[in-house]
Amino acid sequence: MSDIATGAIVNGTLSILIGASVVTWALILIKGIQHLRISYHNRIFGQQFWGASSIQAASRLEEVNGPAARVAGVGFTTLIEADGGTTTHDLEHTGDRQELLERRLRQQMQKEKGSLESGLAILATVGSISPFVGLFGTVWGIMGALTSISKSGSASLDVVAGPIGEALVATAVGIAVAVPAVVGYNFFIRRNKVVWAFLDDFAIDFIHLALKSSFIIERERYGKQTSVTTLNVVKKQKVDQDDELLAAEAHA
Repeated sequence: MSDIATGAIVNGTLSILIGASVVTWALILIKGIQHLRISYHNRIFGQQFWGASSIQAASRLEEVNGPAARVAGVGFTTLIEADGGTTTHDLEHTGDRQELLERRLRQQMQKEKGSLESGLAILATVGSISPFVGLFGTVWGIMGALTSISKSGSASLDVVAGPIGEALVATAVGIAVAVPAVVGYNFFIRRNKVVWAFLDDFAIDFIHLALKSSFIIERERYGKQTSVTTLNVVKKQKVDQDDELLAAEAHA
């Protein structure tokens, strides 16, 4: 085993650990910003939603973002489809309005859960394997150091301490990389549970509010569909008026 090969393997191990550290801190920063945005948007939407006079008024909220707003949007869309009779008789739309609403809300919540959990597998992997990667570099470095010492024929402290001390650096780096990864993973797992509990409670409350309104949201009052429906009514009235004028002229 040559000193060059040993040095290359140890340096490669250190490079891998440094790269893993960069990825770990980048993920921690990204997930931290994500959770700050989620907390802000959920709080703002919660204030607007529960401040509305009715679920019908809440369906007209605009410029809302965040997981809770998306869950509510799916719920309103489902109720509008059911009220407008646009649902088909396929497997996706089987069941009554409450069953369809519950299924759609659950599907959207699973999507939000997937978004919350993205990146956490990388943190868990880095936290699990980094100490072992560092230990591998240390073991390999010690093996190379012992081989060099045996070739030199000298086992004094000055000869042994230097190479072995350098090899132990890999273990220290591995532990230093693993600690923030494990801490970040545990922290975000806890935050995800808080967000998920909030969405679960919100979905239950949404179903209860929809039940009070008989699972009906008027189509013409929901978002941008108001202008479309109103425009169609106006056009129909204008056509009827034109037909009446033509009929009067014909009789004249």
